[in-house]
Amino acid sequence: MQHQYLWSKTVQPDIEPLQIGISRGEWVDHSRTGRRILYKVYSPVETKDAPFPVIIWSHGLGGSREGAGFISRFIASHGYIVIHIQHPGTDTGLWEGKPGHPWDVIRATHIPRSATLQRFKDVPFVLSQLKTLDVFDQMNMDAIGMSGHSFGAMTTQVMAGQRRGYAGRQYSLFESRFKAGIVYSPVPFRKKKGHSPGDFYGGIRIPLLMMTGTDDDSPIENFGYQDRIEVFTHSGGPEQHLLVLDNGDHMVYNGSRGKLEINPKRDIHEKIIKILSLAFWEAYLKGDTAARLWLSEGGAQSWLSHEGRYEFKR
Repeated sequence: MQHQYLWSKTVQPDIEPLQIGISRGEWVDHSRTGRRILYKVYSPVETKDAPFPVIIWSHGLGGSREGAGFISRFIASHGYIVIHIQHPGTDTGLWEGKPGHPWDVIRATHIPRSATLQRFKDVPFVLSQLKTLDVFDQMNMDAIGMSGHSFGAMTTQVMAGQRRGYAGRQYSLFESRFKAGIVYSPVPFRKKKGHSPGDFYGGIRIPLLMMTGTDDDSPIENFGYQDRIEVFTHSGGPEQHLLVLDNGDHMVYNGSRGKLEINPKRDIHEKIIKILSLAFWEAYLKGDTAARLWLSEGGAQSWLSHEGRYEFKR
């Protein structure tokens, strides 16, 4: 990977051009028995180039608003407001204070369908609450993206239009306010019950960048990266992108390791994740034609070289 292969001469993976500020708080959804949604906001301190596009981040199972900071700091420093939200019922409350490793505790915990649906409902509620933030006047509400890791990836897929199936019926929770999304470790829909993959992923309606790796096995369920790729293969959305990192594992996107061994490629993988995430948001939330062509016309693959595989389909 070399700097000259990027779409912009000013972008470098180790440089965060704008100073960012971080704030935390919570929203309370009184329509859902006082459900508390914790949040964390990354935003540029210098506001002369506002309004900035907005990106919502959804954490994985057992996670919190504190994960994946390396991605969001980098993105925010390029003129974005990134908001991490925490989902009660599928967050760190699953394992905190309980004996054993968090992954083992989570494996032994039944996650009811109601908890998953509440997680999905958190997203439109959060969008309705953005106006309460101090940085609201700096937000471009016509350029909103959704992103997430693992369970947060599935949340992003559903907001992008992936259909759900229950009791022999299918339905969509598509959130039209999102213009594009990034899915870190896409999650295959496992309970198809005779339906084809396209019946579910065909409902996706916005551009997505899906990131996985050849070692991206599920820490909770029994499936690997090839199962994750079916989301890309059968997606019905326009301009779908896929990154498969060589030796990329499940936790590299979260900035932590869990029970996984040390990843000798962690530094290079984090650089790739930051650069491709930024290129995608520049293309689809800021309308940067150079970034869009770099992603879709082979520039990203040339830059990656042997470190991964990049695919694009219209």
